[in-house]
Amino acid sequence: MDARYDIVVVGAGMAGASIAARIGTKARVLMVEAEEHPGYHTTGRSAAFWSESYGGPGVQPLTTASGPTLRELGLLTPRTALTLGREGQQGEVAAFAETYSAIGLEVELLDRAGIERKVPGLREGWVCGAFEPSCCDIDVGGLHQHYLAEGRAAGVDLWCRAGLREMERTDKGWTLTLSDGRQIEAGVLVNAAGAWADPVASMAGLAPLGITPYRRTVVQLAVSPAAPDTLPLVLDVSGSFYFKPESGRLWLSPHDETPSPPCDAAPEEIDVALAIDRFEHVADWQIDRLEHRWAGLRSFAPDRLPVYGFAPQDPAFFWFAGQGGFGIQTAPAAADLGARLLLGEPAGTVDPNAYSPSRFA
Repeated sequence: MDARYDIVVVGAGMAGASIAARIGTKARVLMVEAEEHPGYHTTGRSAAFWSESYGGPGVQPLTTASGPTLRELGLLTPRTALTLGREGQQGEVAAFAETYSAIGLEVELLDRAGIERKVPGLREGWVCGAFEPSCCDIDVGGLHQHYLAEGRAAGVDLWCRAGLREMERTDKGWTLTLSDGRQIEAGVLVNAAGAWADPVASMAGLAPLGITPYRRTVVQLAVSPAAPDTLPLVLDVSGSFYFKPESGRLWLSPHDETPSPPCDAAPEEIDVALAIDRFEHVADWQIDRLEHRWAGLRSFAPDRLPVYGFAPQDPAFFWFAGQGGFGIQTAPAAADLGARLLLGEPAGTVDPNAYSPSRFA
């Protein structure tokens, strides 16, 4: 046996790094990461914004509770967000605004004149919008590095190129065999494996929860005129695109959700073309060139809420997965919630019950 740890966290992306940092001073913790460096997959490909409405009302408590920490760390930059509606969608936009106003978010309904002031060159047909002044850009790399550094300072070990090959349940927890042949003992295993969360559960002999990876495509465009830095994050109420400025360029997504096996995701040409086509129906800007394209996997449980807590079938297996497209913006609150459950501490500001894996039992 090469090592013994109280807790082994599988995955060193934002989820794994954040919860490991939170528990590192209270247990002997190891993160194992299959890739050559942490954050290679979803964390490294995020479109990088913090929006209290993104992910729906069930996710909003985690996003809102994460705001103070992100601000204290200096990782948020004001952006604002604008959810657009076409003619005939006024009721949907009003319902969107009402949903989030009712839970305490600041949302302002805008007419055609109002949305034209926010989005220069807006094409005809877009007639209303819901404006959220609280939306910010997130320094994703800065946040991930913060957690990795905090974990190191707390004594957390990180092994990269250390994928799981075998898992054996013992009376002391787990014996894990890694892809490089090393064996370790773990009292508790934390499944923060992102798109690989269900396969890790299956390897542990537990039933998967139906956490499904979906591919999301983003492209970077050079446009004329250059995308103004004051442009909001622009979405539509149907969920068919979003775009935002990035250093004079435009980051654009067709808001695609294509089921995918866990993999090193790559963009498909059809999704790139779809993104550009949808943008051209929103703004009358010239696209000078397509500069970059990438894709990442966003993994959702069947009810699209994250899964945090001990598996009902095994007290040595802890789910910390299913963060969908909102794992970055909810990371501080999720790590706190998860750590409290894992260590048996009293609940914090966010009620953990909605995220319990027992809802699938």
